[in-house]
Amino acid sequence: MTRARVTGINHVTLAVADLDRSVSFYRDVLGLELRAIWSEGAYLEAGALWLCLSVDPKAEHARRDDYTHLALDVPVDDFQRLSAEVKARAEVWKENRSEGASLYFLDPDGHKLELHVGSLASRLQHYRTHPSPDRRLFD
Repeated sequence: MTRARVTGINHVTLAVADLDRSVSFYRDVLGLELRAIWSEGAYLEAGALWLCLSVDPKAEHARRDDYTHLALDVPVDDFQRLSAEVKARAEVWKENRSEGASLYFLDPDGHKLELHVGSLASRLQHYRTHPSPDRRLFD
C-alpha cells in the first residue's frame, strides 16, 4: 500500500481589506487572470496557481514581521520589466541575497510576495557548487 501524501498546493487564499484594489494589483500589475469575482472574493490564476482573495476586515491590521512569503514564478525575460512595474506600485520589503533573480515586495494588504526566477532544481544545483557544512542535500 502506498503511503498517503500531499502532492502539491491546491490553492492559496489571501485575506484582503479592499477587493477591487487587490484584484487590480494581482490582475493589472502581476498579470494573473481573473477567473471569478463576487462581493466577498475573487479567484485568479497564474499557471498552476489558484489564488483566492477573500474579503476580511481583519486584513487591514494583520501584519507579519517574519520571513513568511509567497514566491511567484517569473520568466527570466520578463523579470526586469515586471520588477520595474511592481517597484512603481509596491513597497520592497527585502533585498535579494539568494541564488536567482528575486524581488521581495508587499501587496496592497501587506502580504509578503516575491517575484523569482529559478526553480528548486536550480537552487539545489547552486548549493552543490557552493557547499555549506550545515546544509545536507538529498537526491
